[in-house]
Amino acid sequence: MAEGIKETQEVVDQWIKNHGVRYFNELTNMAQLTEEVGEVARIIARRYGEQSEKESDKTKDLGEELADVLFVTLCLANQTGVDLQAAFDKKMDFKAKRDHDRHQNNEKLKD
Repeated sequence: MAEGIKETQEVVDQWIKNHGVRYFNELTNMAQLTEEVGEVARIIARRYGEQSEKESDKTKDLGEELADVLFVTLCLANQTGVDLQAAFDKKMDFKAKRDHDRHQNNEKLKD
């Protein structure tokens, strides 16, 4: 099993090579990502939002749908040459610097 994002990208790449024949092209994967995010949105809207949940949706696994989003995201990163671990680390550093005081001082976030 993978320990970090970089290792997870490698696991996905090996899966594609061993089972998936090849990556779908980037546009197909972008459409697939949109579809998977829509499935997550449907679960969230119905399970945690104000919409009623249909019987057929009650068995949907949110974790599995989030994993689908992650898988396609990792595919896109692999096929476009993005080191997602480096990009994530850079983004977290940026957010920590930009948002620390902003969130600490946000009255809407206080209990």
